[in-house]
Amino acid sequence: MNKILKNLTVLLVEDDSDSKKIMHDVLSDNFEKVFTAQNGDEGLKKFKKYNPNMVITDAFMPISDGLDMTRNIKEISKDTPVIVLSAHSEKETLLKAIDVGVDKYLIKPIMADDLLNTLENVAKNKIETSNIIQVANGYSFNKIKRVLIRDGVEISLTKKELAFISLLIKRLGTLVLHDEIKSVVWVGESVTEAAIRTFVKRVRDKVGNSFIKNVPGLGYKIDRRIS
Repeated sequence: MNKILKNLTVLLVEDDSDSKKIMHDVLSDNFEKVFTAQNGDEGLKKFKKYNPNMVITDAFMPISDGLDMTRNIKEISKDTPVIVLSAHSEKETLLKAIDVGVDKYLIKPIMADDLLNTLENVAKNKIETSNIIQVANGYSFNKIKRVLIRDGVEISLTKKELAFISLLIKRLGTLVLHDEIKSVVWVGESVTEAAIRTFVKRVRDKVGNSFIKNVPGLGYKIDRRIS
């Protein structure tokens, strides 16, 4: 397993089932987790749900293509690397790829070793240099390790607590509504507003009461406060 990629998650968006299986097998041997999607619409939904560290996508697919999906992903998370694979090398396609913010554009067919080398280089150049977010005074978040740090000490969080904190940090400074919190933290589960309040109180006990701001009746947010 690749030492740089082994702690990362990746979203693979590919409509051809044979190509997807081959790439999935290669990626599974090198990444912590591989998510897959059939087209750009499904890929965008998976990106919002799982927040992968990297995205690999075919350029042209039915329903919604990889380049349009890339534009939407970059609007959500401009620092997430997106690698586009395509059999097309026309100037117009390349220019559109640049315009939507693609990090690497690779021409098919591509050997597994070449793909992995590209992913490793992208991870080195982009992810490792931007994996620490300064959230607030004394607080930082390691996006790769998915760890919240306070005054240099890692805070122990459960899976749901981490999903909640990760969501708020991903949307730093922006209100996250109750419905979105439910869909991300309690996937497929039924949860009451009272249970959410109890859950958030428990998280606050761990991270500090002033870290998470409550907007009554709407949701929660973390304000960036750095002096």
